Amino acid sequence: MNKNLNIQEIDRIIEMAWEDRTPFEAIKFQFGTSESEVIEIMRNELKESSFRLWRKRVNSGVSRKHLKKRSEEISRFKCSRQKAISNNKISKR
Repeated sequence: MNKNLNIQEIDRIIEMAWEDRTPFEAIKFQFGTSESEVIEIMRNELKESSFRLWRKRVNSGVSRKHLKKRSEEISRFKCSRQKAISNNKISKR
């Protein structure tokens, strides 16, 4: 992999890769990192058992990691129940 990603970018890519609702296309749009590069990052940065668990989740029939495989009901990356952030404080219900 020839990309020069800093630690914060690698951490964010790993976080996005673990999220079920975030497709690989969103990672590519934000960081210019393809699916195969994300897999390589995950393989290098995670423990072997964690990597296997992640790959199993991504390859399962329930995975939403590819836009083409997603249900049409899912139209955004953010969960509808996710709290809104304003003025650097999490809003309370």
